[in-house]
Amino acid sequence: MSTRGQRGGRSQSRDSASRGGSEGPPRRGGRGYTPQSSDGYGGGRASPSFRGGPSGRGGRPGEPRGRGGYMDRGGRGGSPGRGGRGGGPVIYAENSPANIPPRLNDASHTSLIKAFQSLKVIPDRPLRPGYGTLGIPITLRANFFPVKLPKGPFYDYVVEISPKTDINRIKARIFELLEQNSTCAPHLPYIAHDRSQRLVSARKLPQPMDIQVPFFEPPDTSPRSGAKVYMVSIRFERELNPARLIDFMSGKAESRDYDPLPLISALNLVLQQHASRSGVRVGKNRYFFPASSQKVNLGPGVEAFQGFYSSVRASYNQLLVNVNVCMTAFIVPGNLANALLSFSRGSRGAMPTLPKSFGKMKVRTQHLGHTKPIKRIGTRSARNTTFDCAELGGVVSVEKYFEKKYGIKLQHPTDLPVVDLGSQKKEVWVPAELCEIIPGQPYGKLNDRETAQMIRYACNPPRSNAEAIVNQGFPKLGLSTPVKTPIDRFGISIDIEMAIIPARELPPPRLSYKAGKPPNVNNGSWNILDVKFHRGAHVSSWWVVVVRDGMNMISGPSDARLLALVQGFSAKLGRSGMSIPQDRPRLIHIDLSPERGDPNRIGAIDKIRTSFKDNLANSQGRRPSFILVLLENRDNYIYPAIKRIGDVELGLHTVHMQLSKAITDERKQDQYFSNVALKVNTKLGGINHLLDEAAMKWLTKKKTMMVGIDVTHPGPGSREGTPSIAALVASVDDSFVQFPASLSIQKSKQEMLGELDDMLVERLRAYERKNKRLPERIIVFRDGVSEGQFDTVIKDELPQILGAFKKFETKERKTTYRPQLSIIICGKRHHARFFPTNSQFADRNGNTRPGTVVDKGITAVFDFDFYLQAHAGLQGTVKATHYTVVYDENLFAADEIQKGTHDTSYLYARATKAVSLIPPAYYADLACERGRCYLNDFLVDDKVSTSGSGRGRYDREEERNRVFHAAKEAWGEGLHPEMRESMFYI
Repeated sequence: MSTRGQRGGRSQSRDSASRGGSEGPPRRGGRGYTPQSSDGYGGGRASPSFRGGPSGRGGRPGEPRGRGGYMDRGGRGGSPGRGGRGGGPVIYAENSPANIPPRLNDASHTSLIKAFQSLKVIPDRPLRPGYGTLGIPITLRANFFPVKLPKGPFYDYVVEISPKTDINRIKARIFELLEQNSTCAPHLPYIAHDRSQRLVSARKLPQPMDIQVPFFEPPDTSPRSGAKVYMVSIRFERELNPARLIDFMSGKAESRDYDPLPLISALNLVLQQHASRSGVRVGKNRYFFPASSQKVNLGPGVEAFQGFYSSVRASYNQLLVNVNVCMTAFIVPGNLANALLSFSRGSRGAMPTLPKSFGKMKVRTQHLGHTKPIKRIGTRSARNTTFDCAELGGVVSVEKYFEKKYGIKLQHPTDLPVVDLGSQKKEVWVPAELCEIIPGQPYGKLNDRETAQMIRYACNPPRSNAEAIVNQGFPKLGLSTPVKTPIDRFGISIDIEMAIIPARELPPPRLSYKAGKPPNVNNGSWNILDVKFHRGAHVSSWWVVVVRDGMNMISGPSDARLLALVQGFSAKLGRSGMSIPQDRPRLIHIDLSPERGDPNRIGAIDKIRTSFKDNLANSQGRRPSFILVLLENRDNYIYPAIKRIGDVELGLHTVHMQLSKAITDERKQDQYFSNVALKVNTKLGGINHLLDEAAMKWLTKKKTMMVGIDVTHPGPGSREGTPSIAALVASVDDSFVQFPASLSIQKSKQEMLGELDDMLVERLRAYERKNKRLPERIIVFRDGVSEGQFDTVIKDELPQILGAFKKFETKERKTTYRPQLSIIICGKRHHARFFPTNSQFADRNGNTRPGTVVDKGITAVFDFDFYLQAHAGLQGTVKATHYTVVYDENLFAADEIQKGTHDTSYLYARATKAVSLIPPAYYADLACERGRCYLNDFLVDDKVSTSGSGRGRYDREEERNRVFHAAKEAWGEGLHPEMRESMFYI
């Protein structure tokens, strides 16, 4: 919720534009997916990989930002009425009236801004200075639904459990038993709780309210003799008055510092209570209903379901609930033996096991009916696993124990492992065939194949997603009648019609190249087949490395296809305006050992490193400007290793091509070469294209440096303790094309930068070297921060930025340095979606068009925020970026920052398309992803789930520290000095 009070609320592949060429590691999977268009950014993050990641800024290779998500990801096409592919209408509810409500008329907004002008102007968390006016006015639907509140108060209670437990599964079960208790049951219609420590009620509850809850779990139907008894104390804390929230939403000056979060979070409890009882929650505010939803198989043991997201938001004069479709993967329920057998092919003669993505899944034992998490999967069979059993007279095998104790003759005594269902102190081995995987358990990180299948399933056009929200989401979430939920007893009503809001469509800026006709921008993209780069880079020499990896796509140095590829790419670089040598580049062939005998590719990587070093030693000091690396396939090891060798160890620019794409028909090859040429020119310091002076004026009216900041985190497939990676990129001149980067590592999963001041000093010095002066203005675009962390940016990162400025106040300079500073948060992990109401302003898939900007109707009351969709949604449901100005000494007007951000989105160097995220933030994301390559051994932990889960808390912390220090040593000094002033990451 982007409000002054509730500053709460956040890395998968982003723009298809960025997929030009084949740079990038294999795509990372993620746990949760919120479908989106092919610009995609929800389930994973920089192109051409997924974040994501979830963290999620979320999986690539390992998911960065929590659970991430594929939200309404865009069209499989096909069925009638789906829109865009099947011949049906593409616009959701196009024939229904779409009238903007009176609360959103111009006079109402004018009075709000006038009221703001009476308040003191401060740079941190600035008030909205006005609303944008530029562009063509349009009307949209948004997946927000008006909520009406009662006048009366809500009652907020703290729930204390004694003896205390930190195990969420136990707490959830205690609340289930609490609801069945005769003292609590009469109040159920008008209470809601979080199954942990908070309860809200529409009526006052008797006090004191202390309830004894004897604990038991299925298959037991009642407590056993001597069962553990928990005391649940429900203690009144405060009244929550809806009138205060209504004053806040009206924009009253005295409500500016009101914190709506307690009431908003209480409302979320109420609105989600039905879903929490009938569905499965995965992540925050996302619910899935496997029993009543269509499933799709993603691979062995993995299936996906569509679910729904729900969250209450406060906007100007209206409370809203944001509802969206989302997807996630679940473990297929059934017998554990069958799951293990499905993975037996890859066991290479060892005991079958499961991928780490299965995690600590829960199983129900057949012989006792107990539900337990699997601590680990063993490496021995039931026949070969023994333990000391006094009851049976000494040492006995697991096979014999179950035969004698329970009369069970195992079907797989020798070919399947046993599993440990015990505790940290004691192992309890149970045959896999006696374990049933219980339903509703989320799956971890998806592999490439599973991810591709997930995208196919989650890729639905906007009309399909809008109909799913209204027709399926509302009843499943319990937001519509006839479902009886606490919503009714709280006096809350929800409109079943999507909010109608005003928006605008901004025109594209004018682009220019050095030679050729000015490009014609259409739907956010343009063609560059016959133009020259504004500033072509100089190539003194270059190498071509063919990595032969068992597919024999290139027979040898004299292969005609290879020679034609090299000649064609060289010609493309020359025609594009780059200075390229006439003589043929050095051709290097590297034959890798088969993956079967080198599973982590250690031998293969050493061979590549040795080849690079030997060729460098034989070059008489002539370093190549870049190396073109031709790959036969993609895996989790070779690409990241080559990037580390080039960027960190040897200081050599590397550019990759996939041979399957590079050796193709002439037309496709030429486009592929054009895309890769964009990268080469940018890496070597060139300028591909520029915007006209009018589009750049907001940046050039004063000496300005644009900064992008991002942090990527280790994902579910990483070793515990692996550091997070921070990146800061900054422009070096008035063209705002070149953005060299500084990288650092910090504590695992720490979002706020720990070395921001040193990184910014490094970038300011680079700017000063080039311009002989420091910038007068600095505009920071900070990616990856949730709304709940806005104030943390001001508290933790702003002082470091100001500290960096002070480091230039030296005796030698004899002057203070204090540029004007603005900080803008870029958010892609939101669930706002916009739907055209008129096909005149929609693309062929029913999406809003590039240039769509929204700053009314669903935005914050006091905060200076807006949604901007600069790019085209090529397939699926497009998602705008949510920009929030959290610090502003430059006093930006709404039109200036909205149009400026939109126009600058056309300056992304490695594409001929506008991108979904302003380039500085996008580049910071790419730099983070490149940093992941340098720690790939820690981020891609392909060890299966056989051990490590039985350690105590102290042991785990010790292991995390050990991993962090090992990663820090592997990181070393980071980038090679030769790379530090270039866009090596592009």
